[in-house]
Amino acid sequence: MSNVTGSDESTLAYLNLQPDQILETLEQLGFRCDGRFLTLNSYENRVYQIGIEDESPVVAKFYRPGRWSDDQILEEHEFSAELAGMEIPVVAPICTDGRTLHHSGHFRVSVSPCRGGRAPDLDNRDLMKQLGRLVARIHLAGESRPFKYRPGLDIDAFGYQSADFLLDNDFIPYEMSEVYEGIVEHLFDGVDDCFERAGSIRDIRLHGDFHPGNVLVNGEQLHIVDLDDARMGPAVQDLWMFLSGDRNEQTPQLENLLEGYVEFRSFDARELHVIEALRTLRIMHYAAWIARRWEDPAFKTAFPWFNTPRYWDEHILSLREQMALMQEQPLAWSG
Repeated sequence: MSNVTGSDESTLAYLNLQPDQILETLEQLGFRCDGRFLTLNSYENRVYQIGIEDESPVVAKFYRPGRWSDDQILEEHEFSAELAGMEIPVVAPICTDGRTLHHSGHFRVSVSPCRGGRAPDLDNRDLMKQLGRLVARIHLAGESRPFKYRPGLDIDAFGYQSADFLLDNDFIPYEMSEVYEGIVEHLFDGVDDCFERAGSIRDIRLHGDFHPGNVLVNGEQLHIVDLDDARMGPAVQDLWMFLSGDRNEQTPQLENLLEGYVEFRSFDARELHVIEALRTLRIMHYAAWIARRWEDPAFKTAFPWFNTPRYWDEHILSLREQMALMQEQPLAWSG
């Protein structure tokens, strides 16, 4: 197996980012740092909790160079601010000197309030209904106009480009590459079939990466974080990652989510046809994402099991399972 990724500026961007630069950046933006410094769980970007004298801590995000343009990041910030202005509990960047996006060397930087909490309990029916209501309110704003600069969720970027990268850079073991190519060819047909069965479904502005890790529960309060992957796509993209287990377990979870969702916005049941297609694309994109960043030392530390024969055995098995799931009937919804 090869680890060839090009090792470009984007991959190795954080090798020389030191606490002194991070703290100095915050000081230049007017924050009086008290020396408390905590690295938060983030790999694509680097995110830090910074203590502020006599005030609550803040969270500083140093965006990975080359991933998004200024326009794309600002579009995310504007969407976050729009949602926060509607009293949706989205953690939006702080505006400093009239700006939410700043620069430190070759990094783009934003600063946000620090919000704590735990992951949501997906077996809690009332909480799932509450999440459904929040997603619907996000989508009411999201459907009002499209993103101008941010990309869409599509089979090319998440599927074809992911498979090509893994194959072209020899991440797939030689003895598995032919099997992998055959599987993904059928997978792409399956994804196309799912979208054809759904018909003409509407793309709207989405959170894009809405999963339990991006929701913080603190008592009765929810906080929604990390709109870094905001993009255009079908509404169900912001719902399906809260479904887990087998079909019998997912069905009541979906009922609870949508019971809350339809209190604020109608849901097009045809979108249920694309849940497994979206899951398939995410599985492929996730593997290629780690591969693209494999020369970043943080990735080798965080994902030590990646790029081993066992990993690719399990990855191919999961893709086989997706082939079967995409041929099944969609989840049932009584609405």
